[in-house]
Amino acid sequence: MTVVLIGTLDTKGHEYGWLRDRLIELGRDVVVIDAGTGEPGVSYPVDVPNDRVAAAGGADLAALRAAGDRGAAVTAMGEGAAAVLADLHARSRVAAVLAVGGSGGSSIAARAVRDLPIGLPKIIVSTMASGDVSPYVGAKDVTIMYSVVDVAGVNRVSRAILGNAAAAASGMALAYREQRPEASDRPLVGATMFGVTTPAVDAARDRLEELGYEVLVFHATGAGGRAMEGLAASGMLAGVLDLTTTELADDLVGGVLSAGPDRLTAAARHGVPQVVAPGALDMVNFGPRDSVPARFEGRTLYVHNPAVTLMRTTREEMAELGRRVAAKLAGARAPAAVFVPARGVSALDAEGMPFHDPEADEACFDALAAHPDTVRLDLHINDPEFGRAMAGRLHELIGGHR
Repeated sequence: MTVVLIGTLDTKGHEYGWLRDRLIELGRDVVVIDAGTGEPGVSYPVDVPNDRVAAAGGADLAALRAAGDRGAAVTAMGEGAAAVLADLHARSRVAAVLAVGGSGGSSIAARAVRDLPIGLPKIIVSTMASGDVSPYVGAKDVTIMYSVVDVAGVNRVSRAILGNAAAAASGMALAYREQRPEASDRPLVGATMFGVTTPAVDAARDRLEELGYEVLVFHATGAGGRAMEGLAASGMLAGVLDLTTTELADDLVGGVLSAGPDRLTAAARHGVPQVVAPGALDMVNFGPRDSVPARFEGRTLYVHNPAVTLMRTTREEMAELGRRVAAKLAGARAPAAVFVPARGVSALDAEGMPFHDPEADEACFDALAAHPDTVRLDLHINDPEFGRAMAGRLHELIGGHR
């Protein structure tokens, strides 16, 4: 079984040579991909040289060197490494991927592994791993290890860390090749959930499982929404139960859990049936109370816990969110239905709760009514009947779409 090493051998050649030797000692085959633009100057075999990587990314290595644009070079070599990896994976020559580096090497490696399937081991040892790793992890199962010291030579500290990384890659490769996925012909459904919509999703999931589906639940924290969008685009999902669209509120208002402007587009674009609700659109997410931007002073805030502060969306924001949901569903290539919970869109948006604002909710509901298949139920979103109704309708849409 093969561990693929991806790195900039012009600056990290010695470290990659050490990793290569260690992996071979552990009984693994090794493929070395050079994603650097300089001369590698290494004594061990390089299986995919940097000129081939550049060409795979649609670039010319000599031109990249002559331009001296580091950003452009990192982008091109990342694209090339991804193409090389895709080819190796198609030929069943990848059981794990391991990379080490600083910001540039980590960026190249992150792009290279981005399109590999979930479950295939991907490890990056990075000097950047003690901070915000979202640019490197994205919505994939990338394992990040902090290098502690810079990746500059093999010393008593880096030897231990790189040794752990090699051992991890070796063990993961073995487990990946030996794993026997549970046989299942149950179609997959993706569902979105937040703490304040958990009862609804639990009820929907139970009903969908009764109907013969396997349900993947995604926490609507930005990365969760992006992960579900990616699976919908990949063709793995038979349907989407998008009950919790709260990430759209963060995207509109400026909260910390946005999934980006493409949220709620993949199912429509790729012909996946979906049932959507305005779950938790009543809130925008921030960090600790003192992290809420000053421009929002005077708004209705709720300290969910010491690390999370929620802000109630206004009537105007709710109306815009309703319009955005309806617009994103317009022209969907598969059937899409919208379910409206007339008695509130989250646990905090119920009678007597701090975000209860029927007028703001109605502004959203009125805008959602522009979608031709909108169902209004005189229920709170967390009433079990609401989740079960959404599940039943999704089952109907999937059956009619096959």
